[in-house]
Amino acid sequence: MNNAIIQLNNITKKFDGEIVLDDITLSVKENEFVTFLGPSGCGKTTTLRIIGGFETPDEGEVYFDGKLINDVPPFKRQLNTVFQKYALFPHLNVFENIAFGLRIKKMDEKTISEKVEKMLELFNLKNYGKRRIDQLSGGQQQRIAIARALVNEPKVLLLDEPLGALDLKLRKEMQHELKAMQKQLGITFIYVTHDQEEALTMSDTIIVMNEGIIQQMGTPIDIYNEPENAFVADFIGESNILDGIMIDDYLVEFLGKRFECLDSGFGRGEEVDVVIRPEDLDLTPAGEGKLEGIVKSVTFKGVHYEMDIVANNFEFLVHSTDMAPVGTTVGLTLTPDDIHIMEKGE
Repeated sequence: MNNAIIQLNNITKKFDGEIVLDDITLSVKENEFVTFLGPSGCGKTTTLRIIGGFETPDEGEVYFDGKLINDVPPFKRQLNTVFQKYALFPHLNVFENIAFGLRIKKMDEKTISEKVEKMLELFNLKNYGKRRIDQLSGGQQQRIAIARALVNEPKVLLLDEPLGALDLKLRKEMQHELKAMQKQLGITFIYVTHDQEEALTMSDTIIVMNEGIIQQMGTPIDIYNEPENAFVADFIGESNILDGIMIDDYLVEFLGKRFECLDSGFGRGEEVDVVIRPEDLDLTPAGEGKLEGIVKSVTFKGVHYEMDIVANNFEFLVHSTDMAPVGTTVGLTLTPDDIHIMEKGE
C-alpha cells in the first residue's frame, strides 16, 4: 500500500441522509505530520474519527499498515486520540492521568514509573507528578493530555483541534513544541484544524477539505503558492481573485490589460480565475505601474501595512512594507511569477 501507514479508499459517510464524506481516498506516510484543514462542517473531524474507529464508514476501506481495520474497535488500533476537550481525570493527579493507559494494560509499577517520568521530562513537567489537574494552566493540561496519549507508544497520534482552547501566544508556542516533539519521537501525527496559519506552520502535508470533498493535498508551500482552485486560494491566506481570459499559453488578460504568466495548457479564450496574493503586489509611483489605483484604506499590521487599492474598478488587497496615504494615486506592478491561473470556479 505505497508504504502508507494509513490508507483510506473511497470512504463515504452520511449522517441522517446528508453526505458528510464523499468518496474520500488518501494515504498518510509513516512519520509524517498531516493536517486536515477546512471550515466547520467540511468533514475533517469525521475523517479523523473514522481513522480512530469512533465512526464506521458507510462505504470504503480503512487500512492500517496494510491491514483492513474497518471492524477493529478503537482500543485495538495502534493509535491514540487527543480531543479538543482534554478529558483529563480530575480525581487523579498528573502522574496517574498519564499512567492511566499503562495501568489498563496491567504493566508493572517499575515500567509505569519509568515511562511516566520520561514523559514528564519530555513535556517540561518534571516536578508536576503529584499536582492536581485543577492546579494546572490550560497549556499544562494540554501537555498532560498529549503525554497520556503518547505514553502508550502509538504508531499514530490523532489530534482534533487540541490547541483550540489556548490563547494566541500559548498556541504559537505549542505549535512549535508539537512539531519538534513529532520529529523527536518519530510518530505519525494526524491533526485537524480550521486555522490556516497553524496548518502552514506545522505540517509536512496539508489536506484541504470542503463539503466532504478533498480540494487539494500537498506541502504547505505548494498549497499556498499553487492553489488548485479558488476555494483553496481564498481559504489558505488571503487572495485577490479576478476574472481573466487566457489569450495564449503564458499570456492572460484581466482588468482590460494583458500580463505574462507562467501557466499553460488552457484553451485560447478560456475564462479563468486569476489569483494574486496581497504580498505579491508592489507599489510604485503613479504612472510607473502597469495598473494604477487609488488608496482607499490603510491599516498598520505590525510587520506590514494592509491597504485597499481600487484599480480599474477592482478593489485589491495589498500587503506592503511601503505605505501610501489614503487618497494617493499609486502604480501596481506584477511579475509573471505573481500571477496564478486556475480553472473557473463555481
